[in-house]
Amino acid sequence: MLKKTPFYEMHVKNGGKIVEFAGFLMPVQFEGIIPEHRTVRTGVGVFDVSHMGEIEILGKDRLKFVNYLTTNDTSKLELNQIQYSTMLYSDAGIVDDLLVYNLKDRILLVVNAANIDKDYQWIVDNKKYDIDIKNISDDIGQLAIQGPKAESVMQKLFDLDLSTLRYYWATEVKMKDIPVLLSRTGYTGEDGFEVYVDKKYVVQCWQMIFDAGAEHNIKPIGLGARDTLRFEMRYCLYGNDIDKTTNPLEAGLGWVVKFDTGDFIGRDSLLKIKEAGIKRKLIGFEVIGKGIPRPHQEIHAEDGKIGFVTSGTFSPSMKKGMGIGYVEKPHNKVGTRIKVIGKTPVDAEIIKGPFYKQGSRQ
Repeated sequence: MLKKTPFYEMHVKNGGKIVEFAGFLMPVQFEGIIPEHRTVRTGVGVFDVSHMGEIEILGKDRLKFVNYLTTNDTSKLELNQIQYSTMLYSDAGIVDDLLVYNLKDRILLVVNAANIDKDYQWIVDNKKYDIDIKNISDDIGQLAIQGPKAESVMQKLFDLDLSTLRYYWATEVKMKDIPVLLSRTGYTGEDGFEVYVDKKYVVQCWQMIFDAGAEHNIKPIGLGARDTLRFEMRYCLYGNDIDKTTNPLEAGLGWVVKFDTGDFIGRDSLLKIKEAGIKRKLIGFEVIGKGIPRPHQEIHAEDGKIGFVTSGTFSPSMKKGMGIGYVEKPHNKVGTRIKVIGKTPVDAEIIKGPFYKQGSRQ
């Protein structure tokens, strides 16, 4: 049975084109991917991200346990601070990438929708210390309000001065009379907020946000634009750019790996990989001329295949075909010319990321 998020009826009411995604019925678009993409780049849009998973870690050893479970250093987290991290298998393959919220009485792990059951089981199977684990994914609605106008819209709904809520921080507060967890992260390269709310309040929550954003022509945004927006920032998408066959070092996520924090799952294997030297790197590239790269297409150099595309599309902001993929070293250097093999092979060049550099939250 496919699941519906608490906001499903709002998507139908707003004319969303509904598709299956990660076991959910989700809107892929409303007005259209390109206009929705532009809405977030220039104004403000609202994403239903209730399909994401929320797993609570409770108990006195919760920070210690999450430090063992993930690759980043949770001991450095202050109260209400958020951290991007990865969970690894023992061979250093990636279980998932996730956000870690250090809240007053619990740690909240926000995981990818397609991985909720797998992640929860992985966490339970690796339980240690004095902690409890609770999967609250089905009880929570989550909206992401993204765009350069996001703060001016959301400020109308809170007594808190939102300019004081720093990037990658959260607060438990009331939105008018509704208790919410409010955070400031994002997946688009623009400024924005996330509202986590008990599912019984979702209709009021939706209406309040859209009423507050009316003067800025706020719009609902589907999965299609969510993907093109994250793509332009070169943010990794689990299942495309990272999965159990990849490790954080080759994926360019070495910055979320802290080897000096003590033991974490996958540490020994990842150290061996680091010491031996990684054999490939995740790179970004732009097409020279016409053509749109697609996932799974081979990447070639003059002497043959050197890798494959993991994400590829037409960039609405850059107005050209662009891609992300793994290539063998030393072919990963910026400026290297490559060829992407589709029905019609296209020439491309490796460039530095992010592709889009004018976001309000870079």
